[in-house]
Amino acid sequence: MPEIQLGSHTIRSHGAQVARVHMHDWLILLLLVVIEIILNIIEPFHRFVGEEMMTDLKYPLQDNTIPFWAVPIIAIILPFIVIIIFYFIRHDVYDLHQAILGLLFSVLITGVITDAIKDAVGRPRPDFFWRCFPDGKGVFHAVTRNVHCTGLKSVIKEGHKSFPSGHTSWSFAGLGFLAWYLSGKIRVFDRRGHVSKLCIMFLPLLVAALVGVSRVDDYWHHWQDVFAGGLLGMTVASFCYLQFFPPPYDVDGWAPHSYLNVLADSRNGNQPLSINANALTVRQLEFESVYLRSAPYVNAQDSISILEDMERGRRN
Repeated sequence: MPEIQLGSHTIRSHGAQVARVHMHDWLILLLLVVIEIILNIIEPFHRFVGEEMMTDLKYPLQDNTIPFWAVPIIAIILPFIVIIIFYFIRHDVYDLHQAILGLLFSVLITGVITDAIKDAVGRPRPDFFWRCFPDGKGVFHAVTRNVHCTGLKSVIKEGHKSFPSGHTSWSFAGLGFLAWYLSGKIRVFDRRGHVSKLCIMFLPLLVAALVGVSRVDDYWHHWQDVFAGGLLGMTVASFCYLQFFPPPYDVDGWAPHSYLNVLADSRNGNQPLSINANALTVRQLEFESVYLRSAPYVNAQDSISILEDMERGRRN
């Protein structure tokens, strides 16, 4: 299938219009930010931690290999840069807007779910002993043998947020979305057998996996926390991507649903091609070369017949 020639839908010409259509989505994003802040403020559940349980929670307390401030850079800024690069290549504001919206939804939904589970479960981290007793002297209830922590309240609070791993879930949410995005843009599943494209797609996932491994190496998380965080982030990223884009193996997998819908509406006469300088202008070459989404596997003869019918319609 010939690729659609882009270039007529820029931020200047259609940016405001596209943003207005999705105004409610941006408001939901702001709500998710507020919820995320609240979940980080409230106190997590303080699970019973007995004296005998401390045997498995005496790993050394050490700094993060990947600090907290670096997570948004990895999960949001890095994919955002790639999305911007594709915008300058294709000049398609629909793709830019939907990709950014999908990325932010992926990360924020994952963050809210992750922190909600963290607060509800309250699983102690592998280094909980040293958070609870920084001087190394354990203090326990005389009857229940539950811990009576003597450390800093903020350090202890963070010690009850082991499950699932936030670093891992955020990384897989952002970089997982980026992997989906790249697979559509470079057409990984074009049935031509280019394994190099697969390597490009798997690179963001490798970075996310290494972030997860660092959480176990730093003794901030158990391996189950990392596994659950990665699964959660990748699942949300998949749903968010498919909400805005066709599957990468689809013949139209390179473009967002909204762009394809605009072309389909213009072709069917449901939307005027040119109303004013700020209205949508879809060139004939674009909507002639759009694959018919209602029949994704039509053969070459069918495609020729379709184009001939469209040509006769223009002449009439």
